[in-house]
Amino acid sequence: MNVFNWLLNSTRRPFKLRCAENSYRGSVRPFVNFDAEHDANILNKAMKGIGTDEDVVLMLLSARSNDQRQQIKAAYKKAFGKDLVSALKSELGGLFEDLIVALMTPPTSYDALQLHKALKGAGTEDDVLIEIMASRTGEQIKDIVKAYKKEFNGKLEKDICGDTSGHYQRLLVILLQGSREEGVDEENVEKDAKDLYAAGEGKFGTDEEQFITILGNRSAEHLRKVFDAYKELCGSDIEDSVEGETTGNLENLLLAVVKCARSVPQFFAEGLYKSMRRAGTDDGTLMRIMVSRSEADMLDIRASFKRTYGASLHTTIQEDTTGDYQKALLYLCGAND
Repeated sequence: MNVFNWLLNSTRRPFKLRCAENSYRGSVRPFVNFDAEHDANILNKAMKGIGTDEDVVLMLLSARSNDQRQQIKAAYKKAFGKDLVSALKSELGGLFEDLIVALMTPPTSYDALQLHKALKGAGTEDDVLIEIMASRTGEQIKDIVKAYKKEFNGKLEKDICGDTSGHYQRLLVILLQGSREEGVDEENVEKDAKDLYAAGEGKFGTDEEQFITILGNRSAEHLRKVFDAYKELCGSDIEDSVEGETTGNLENLLLAVVKCARSVPQFFAEGLYKSMRRAGTDDGTLMRIMVSRSEADMLDIRASFKRTYGASLHTTIQEDTTGDYQKALLYLCGAND
């Protein structure tokens, strides 16, 4: 059996989980009968000589979990005395190279890198800040802060404060603490809904601090009940109030927090749709979401995408991307539903 056929068969092997099958929501799963040394050898053969077998590279790496990719990286260094990521960079190019390098980066380091690029480039990429800060769990954010300090020798909070201002900055800093309240405080659900109404639609002007305090600190479970109570109170959704009472980056961040409290997969389905259904594909957003969610909740994102937009994510990727880059994205997406 040649390398290509071995890979094709290996990526189709059934995956068995210790927990219930439907509890795992990623499209990329740890590979059964994993052998890091074997995979390192396969990649070395694929990159050896004139030209590179991109199909082998993308099929193997997209069928391994990130933890397994790190083990392959270590095995490659031990066997061949070279850094695997550097070797891949020297053989690949364009968006496909960027995607493969992203897949080879540990998730926390990847988020830290995206935030660093967003803050240190020409201007601030607020969309990246908003996406990551609104969607990650408290523990994930704390790990990102540690990774940022280790890899860039700087404090994430200091860099955020240096690039942002006002109420937008204040909400980012609150989210950066990764210390949302837990559970539902039933006694305060109605109060929070009334306070949000009084801070916006119920007064002339807007009390942004009230929006920031409630939306930035309460748990997602609590906020969903507050949103229901808010709609009963004033007959409109909290999103309508946010859009009517705030503007700019603060509005975008508050809306992202609200959407993530309602459904993180729906938030990312919307992000993927916008990245592809505009004048030109936003490959940065498309790649970032596909890589960061492939082992988290891609199955739920796919379902939300199909339910909301009437087309499968798989088909939409096919229509908006090309080449090896497209193939790798489709592997990360999983089956065409």
